[in-house]
Amino acid sequence: MKTLALEGELTIYTAAEQKTSLLAFLNSDNELELNLANVSELDTAGLQLLILLKREAAQSGKLLHFVMHSKVVLDILELTRLTSAFGDQVVLAQN
Repeated sequence: MKTLALEGELTIYTAAEQKTSLLAFLNSDNELELNLANVSELDTAGLQLLILLKREAAQSGKLLHFVMHSKVVLDILELTRLTSAFGDQVVLAQN
């Protein structure tokens, strides 16, 4: 299993540049883990990117797990009621 840790903002200002590297990461293995512990800001563009990654992984028959959710990520997932839709165990990172 390959792991990638995201750091900083996942917002409209960074989502476009991160999309390319995250899709490349998606093609690097069949079971992947995206560590969200150090995501400091998340907006709808960032959320759309996470949804895209989950969808692309599912369509490719790959397993993608979001782990160690920062409080910011967890707050947005709860606000949008997507916490259970992603199907990952929610573990709040200690910050």
